[in-house]
Amino acid sequence: MNRTTLLALTLWLMCQNIQAQDTFSIVALDTLTGEIGSAGASCLDNNSFPGSGGAIIISDIIPGKGAIHTQASWTATNQNNAHQKMVEGLSPSEIITWLKQNDVQGPISAQTRQYGIVDFGPQGQPRSAAFTGTNCYNWKGHRLGTIYSIQGNILLGPEILDSIEARFLTATGTLSDRLMAALQGANVPGADTRCLPNGTSSLSAFLRVAKTNDHPDSLSLDLNVPSLPTGQEPIDSLQSLYNAWKASVNVHPTPAITALKISPNPASGFFEIALDDTEGQLELTDATGKTLFTTALKQGVNRLTPGLNSGVYFVRVLYKNGGVGSGRLVWKG
Repeated sequence: MNRTTLLALTLWLMCQNIQAQDTFSIVALDTLTGEIGSAGASCLDNNSFPGSGGAIIISDIIPGKGAIHTQASWTATNQNNAHQKMVEGLSPSEIITWLKQNDVQGPISAQTRQYGIVDFGPQGQPRSAAFTGTNCYNWKGHRLGTIYSIQGNILLGPEILDSIEARFLTATGTLSDRLMAALQGANVPGADTRCLPNGTSSLSAFLRVAKTNDHPDSLSLDLNVPSLPTGQEPIDSLQSLYNAWKASVNVHPTPAITALKISPNPASGFFEIALDDTEGQLELTDATGKTLFTTALKQGVNRLTPGLNSGVYFVRVLYKNGGVGSGRLVWKG
């Protein structure tokens, strides 16, 4: 939902406490492109609360800066306050601390809320924070990485968030590709348990991504499935919308996402990546999404010595010609 629509709804919703508690969502950053993404689904639909737009009501993206999800006993005031604090320059953890201390309905009600926030800090470093109130309905919880926050409540169990996180971390492609894959990780009947009788994961779903120069009211990607007939899966409908959107923006094809040639792999001490006819920017992350190493790559063979502990890592290269390379590195220390 864009800021103009949100502010218009505030007059009606200001004193309402929308019980969007049965919600799972993710906010995330792409440190190579500067993109900011927001995706989620809920048993809240547009038919239950006319004008709400379904699950998308929880989403707030400030292009070039960060994204905020406020869910579980949602209020417009808390969401607007969170937005203002990000504009003022508070970090994700500082925003959550402020929200807990200044909840519109008091500190006890703060324990019925759930928040997930990511941003680019003053020097462009990714930051994230999350909060799950003790009085949110079970199963409730969140998963946090340097570039993402995943949160949910009234879920079947922790496996829903675990699956969302695993899909996000292992998917290749653009940030929007990875967010769509993450939502598919929760595409099971009753992912939020109120939707189990419906045979779906949720009743509404959304996917939004902002480039650094986007206007807040006109994002590069802004897809919403506000409500569907009984028994139709909103994540599948969102996938169809996303596939159509990708086809429309790829009228002029861009280089395909390719598998990186990393050698040796497994590696110890160093590894090499060869670029045939372009340059690029490399990002190496661990299994939690934390960025451990970045460097520019030149044309030809690049020997890298990141000094890692033993484990499995993920490597992405954003090529200057617009393509993306992705690979998995096994490091023996």
